[in-house]
Amino acid sequence: MTETTEDTGIWVTIREAPVAVKALLIGNFVNKLGWFLQVFLVLFLTTSKGFSDVQAGTALGVYGGGTVIGLIVGGSLSDKIGPRAAVLISMFGMAGFVLAIAYVPSYTAILVVVALAGAVGQFYRPASAALLTELTPKHRQVMIFAVYRLTMNVGATAAPLVGAALVAVSWDLLFIGEALAALAYAAVAIIALPKRRSTATEAAEEGEVQDAPADRGNYLTVLRDYKYVLFLVCMFINAAIYMQYLAVLPLHMKADGLSTWWFSAVVALNGFIVITCELLVTKVVQHWPAKLVVIAGFILLGGGLAFYALPGGVAIFVVGTLLWTLAEIIAGPTMFAYPGMAAPPHLLGRYVGSAHAMFGLGSALGPFLGVWVWNNSGTQVWLWCGLAGAVGVVLAYFGMPGKPEAAEEPPAAVDTVGVAEPLPSESS
Repeated sequence: MTETTEDTGIWVTIREAPVAVKALLIGNFVNKLGWFLQVFLVLFLTTSKGFSDVQAGTALGVYGGGTVIGLIVGGSLSDKIGPRAAVLISMFGMAGFVLAIAYVPSYTAILVVVALAGAVGQFYRPASAALLTELTPKHRQVMIFAVYRLTMNVGATAAPLVGAALVAVSWDLLFIGEALAALAYAAVAIIALPKRRSTATEAAEEGEVQDAPADRGNYLTVLRDYKYVLFLVCMFINAAIYMQYLAVLPLHMKADGLSTWWFSAVVALNGFIVITCELLVTKVVQHWPAKLVVIAGFILLGGGLAFYALPGGVAIFVVGTLLWTLAEIIAGPTMFAYPGMAAPPHLLGRYVGSAHAMFGLGSALGPFLGVWVWNNSGTQVWLWCGLAGAVGVVLAYFGMPGKPEAAEEPPAAVDTVGVAEPLPSESS
C-alpha cells in the first residue's frame, strides 16, 4: 500500500483502528482518571493515618520502586500469558490492593501493600503498549501512541481535581473511586480485548520462531541486543532530566524570588501545549526517521533545560519551558512507539516493558540526583542536564536505525473469542 499523509492522519488513524485499540484508549483514560494513589498518598498518610513526613515520603518511594518492578514483570507476563490476561491481573490486583491501603493496621503492612499496588498496578502498561503495536499498522504506530499519550495526559490532568472532590467527602471514597476505575478498565478488557495466548506461542506456531520453545528468550536476550540497550539508556536519561522541571525548577524559581504562582504557570503552559499540540506535531514528525526524531528531542530537551542557567528572570523560565515542551511533543510518541518497532514478535512485551521500566527508573532517580546537584552547585545543574541531553543524542545516533522501517500490511485483528478478522484496508 502507498503511504500518504492522509492515511496517517489523526482521525483516520482513530477511525480505522480495531475495536481492541479503541478499547485500550478508552480504558487507559478511565484508569488514569482514577489514578489517585500517587498524588494523594503522602497527604493520606500524614493527615488521616498520622504518620510522619519521613514515613509518608518513604512510602511514596516504595510505591515508585514497586512501579519499576511491575513494568519489568508486566512485560514478561504479556509475552507469557498474553496482553489481555496481563491487563486483567493488573486491574483486578490494583483494585484489591488500593482498597487494602485504607484499612491495613500498621505502617509495615502499608508499605507492603503500597509496594504491591505499585507493582501490580503497572503490569498493564507493557501489555497495553504491546497490544497497540500488534494491532496497528507500522506507519500508524507513532500516531496511535500519540493518541494513547493524550488519553494519559488528559486523564492524569483531571485526576487530582476529581480526587480532591472525593477527599472532601471521605478518604474511603478516594480509594473506592480508584478501585472502581481499575475495575472499569478490567471490564473493557474482558469485553473488547482479544482473547489469545502469548505472542511467543503464536509466533512459534506461525513459523516466525523456528525450532524454538514457545517462550524462547528473556530479559537477558533483550540485553544482548546492544543497540537496543543504548536506546534503553536514552529512555533513562530522557526521564531523569525531564523530571527536573518538578524537582529543581521550583527550587530555582523560589531562589530567584518568584512566587509559587509562576511555577504553576510554567507547568500549566507545558500541560496545555502537550494536550493541544502533540497530535498536530505528530502528523508531521511521524514520517521522519525515528533516529532523527529522538535526536531532535534530546537537543531541544537538553537545550531547553540548559537555557534555565541564563540570567533573565521570568522570560528565561518561559522560553526554556517552551523549548523542552517542544522536545516532548516531537519525540514523546516516537520514543514510546519505538520499542514495539524494534522488538522481535516473541519478545515484544519484554522490549516494551524494559523501555517503560528504564523510563520509570529515570523518573524515580532523576529528582534525587537533580536536587543533590542543585544543593551542591546551584544553577549548574541545568548545564549538567544539557550535557546529559548531548549524551542522549550520541546514544540515539549509534543505537537507532538510520531509516524508518517500511510500512507493512496491517496485522490481523483478533476478536474476543480468538477468531481472526482483517483490519480495515489502508487508503492507497
